Order: sequence, then C-alpha cells, then structure tokens
Amino acid sequence: MINNFLYPYMPHIRQVKPSHIRVLHASPDAPPVDIYANNNLIAKNIPYKSFTPYISVPPGNYVISVFASGTKQNPVLVKNIQIPNDTIATVAATGYVSDLDLLPILEPIEPIPTNKTMIRFIHLSPNTPNVDITLPNGAILFEDVEYEEVTEYIPVPPGNYTVEAKVAGTDQTALIVPNINLKPNRFYSIYAVGFLNDKPPLQVLIPLDGNSYIK
Repeated sequence: MINNFLYPYMPHIRQVKPSHIRVLHASPDAPPVDIYANNNLIAKNIPYKSFTPYISVPPGNYVISVFASGTKQNPVLVKNIQIPNDTIATVAATGYVSDLDLLPILEPIEPIPTNKTMIRFIHLSPNTPNVDITLPNGAILFEDVEYEEVTEYIPVPPGNYTVEAKVAGTDQTALIVPNINLKPNRFYSIYAVGFLNDKPPLQVLIPLDGNSYIK
C-alpha cells in the first residue's frame, strides 16, 4: 500500500500540476521490499511481480531507498530519480538483487486511433537475450528488444491475441503467451519478467497503463 503524504515535504511546488507514479517489483530473486522516498515510506511489503496503485506526487528529485521488507538498515538500493511535471510513470525495480536498479518508465498521453488499442513491450528479464515479439503467423510487433528497453506504443485492433517471444533474429521461442485480451481505447504495456530456463520462470505482466484513465 502507498500513502500519499509527500506533498508536505515540498511546499514550494504545491501549485505545480502533480504527477502520478506506481511501483513494480520486477527483480526475480529479490524478496518483498519496502520503498522510501526522501525517507518517507511509500510502498510496503511489495512482492515480486506486483504493482502498487498509482499515487499523486509533486514533480521533483527523489532519493529512493529500497529495503528488504520489514527492515530499515542496509538498503539494497539507494538512487536519485527525477519525476517530471505532469507525467505518469511506472518505476520498476529491476535486475538481480545483488545489482538492483530502478527504471522510471514514462507513460505518455497520446491520441488513440479510433477503435484501436495501444501496446508496447518492456524487456525486464535479466538473463534473457534480445527478443523479437511476434504473432503466431510470424508478423513482428517489436524487433530486437534488449534488456531494460521500452518500445514505443503501436496501435493494434482490439481482440484476443497470442504472442511469442523469440530470441532476436531466430526461430528459437523463449515464451508463448496465449489469450491476451486487449480492449479498445486503452494503453497496455507487456512486461517480460523472470528468468529464461530458470526459476522464477519467464512470463509476462500486462497491466492497464495509467494513461488509459489518468488525465
């Protein structure tokens, strides 16, 4: 759960239009974590693969500290991140626990073509090589996506999809994901998380992005 109490600590920008952020725990070998922003607890006991709700925060620079859940000593990561004015973003904890990183992923508000859905792919599996994201007929949606790369959104017809992740430039299938239901006039990100040929296994998370409904 995230508590929205950051505003009192930045009174000089209270009139600036707020931004909205959520946190994703995408580090496959990390335990549940607590996250602090400028020494204030904003997310508690987040397990792997979980997203927090979006919260409204003032834009600015934040010192983010990540701790194993229930502890407040020896943070696994301390990093400065800049939250721009009037933006929507997911901040993902990525990589191995021994080399944890925070990746801010912006969710731009842009027009959606009539009767279309906007999708993109985000590669957060630390041991998976570059991948092509394809349809079963071989059509490539996203090509040669490397670790921690965030693709641009593309428009597709709404409906039910099966997608495949293949090692880039080959027919070697790393993952098949059936029954992806994409509703019209929405933004989705397809996050690849986990380990290739190890545990926890490679899989995808497909949340509705905040730019679908936060205006």
